[in-house]
Amino acid sequence: MRTRLAIILFVPCLLVLALLGAAYAGNVARANQQEVYLDRLADAGYLVITARQSLTVDDPTIVQGDLDRYREVYGVAAAVVDQSGATWATNGLDPEAVDERQAALAGRRGEADLSTLPWEADRVVVAEPVYDGGDLVGAVVTVSDAEEISRSIWSSWGILVAAGLAMCVLAVVIAHRTAGWVLRPVRAVDTAMVEIGRGRLDARIPPSTGPPELREVITRFNAMAAQVEHSMHRQQEFVSNASHELRNPLNALMLRVEDLALSTPPEHATEVAHVRAEAVRMAHILDALLLLADDANLAAGAHPLDVADLVARRVDSWRLLAVGRELTFTAPDDAAWAELNPIALECAVDAVLDNAVKFSPDGGRVDVTVAARPGGDIDVMVRDHGAGVPPEELDRLAERFWRSPGHSTVRGSGLGLAIASELLATGGGGLRLGLPDGGGLEVRLRVPAVAVGVPVAGPAEVVS
Repeated sequence: MRTRLAIILFVPCLLVLALLGAAYAGNVARANQQEVYLDRLADAGYLVITARQSLTVDDPTIVQGDLDRYREVYGVAAAVVDQSGATWATNGLDPEAVDERQAALAGRRGEADLSTLPWEADRVVVAEPVYDGGDLVGAVVTVSDAEEISRSIWSSWGILVAAGLAMCVLAVVIAHRTAGWVLRPVRAVDTAMVEIGRGRLDARIPPSTGPPELREVITRFNAMAAQVEHSMHRQQEFVSNASHELRNPLNALMLRVEDLALSTPPEHATEVAHVRAEAVRMAHILDALLLLADDANLAAGAHPLDVADLVARRVDSWRLLAVGRELTFTAPDDAAWAELNPIALECAVDAVLDNAVKFSPDGGRVDVTVAARPGGDIDVMVRDHGAGVPPEELDRLAERFWRSPGHSTVRGSGLGLAIASELLATGGGGLRLGLPDGGGLEVRLRVPAVAVGVPVAGPAEVVS
């Protein structure tokens, strides 16, 4: 953006310099031509004096000596013609080839052509009438090479171009500095937004120079950032406090469930197992909420781990809870390493497995696969073979508290996939949903892979 703004500032300056330079170059060319013409006109005025004497006394030798010396010293061809136009005296010039002599013989001084460009200049002609007592008696004609004019004009134009280039460089520097001055607050806002996006909610923009309007933007941005930080801290504190407060009654409930299981008749063992599974699921949700409430600890706990090994352990744990469902696990040939918080990945896998088991029919199968992608990511794919969802509802499954109208009778809070997505995003991963052929729902947990240590072979396939 700075370059574009600098170009916007520089282009008008360049146009102004070009217009002024063109006008000045034309004036310089005319001034040089006029200077040479006036010099030749002064020489012709001197020759007019001797030509008058020569014509009045009818002696061409009087002026011939001056013409020869003029040619010898200045290299300018000159001639004197009488009133009839015949050559009176010359130093090598043929007056018949000079049309301007006709104007001089008519009593008019020849006009200089000051619009000639340096590459078009051919010669400089001066034709001056000679009077004696008010009577026209002849004319003096001089013809000189225009090379001197061309050299002078080219030299002046070269200096002008050099000065113009220097001014262009100066204009570029000024435009670049001006654009930097204008955009300095914008860059500060961008830097602060990046820091806030990385989790540094206390990032602020220091006062800086710039247009008053942008300084006002900085003031408002800092106020907004402070309000956002305050709101985020309040939300984190609320979630953390609520999670801790719920932990104690949940633990007490789980103890009572275990005590109840010891005295419950065998025919009610399935219901007790369901209650125990729900309590475990609630515990996982509380763990995930605590992680989301404390992003700093979540980032600090990241370290290299074998994704396949972690997912295999979670699948083994869920086999005890997925009563009446078949869980299969397929791992890659080599260990799939990623760097993230293991608790975050465990909670995300638990949330997705809980969702898959819950919506699988009795006797159904849940397929869990870990695969390394060519792009450097690792996918944890969890697919159930349930009823799935309509395609138009797929994008809303990861929204908080949203539940499909077709599954309103199934117990749940609508937080599982949303929490899994948030947890993976903190480690640079993500969550994708798909509707595979054959029905059901496929959830892909994607985490960035890292190369750590010596790959460890994982289990090929485990089926229960």
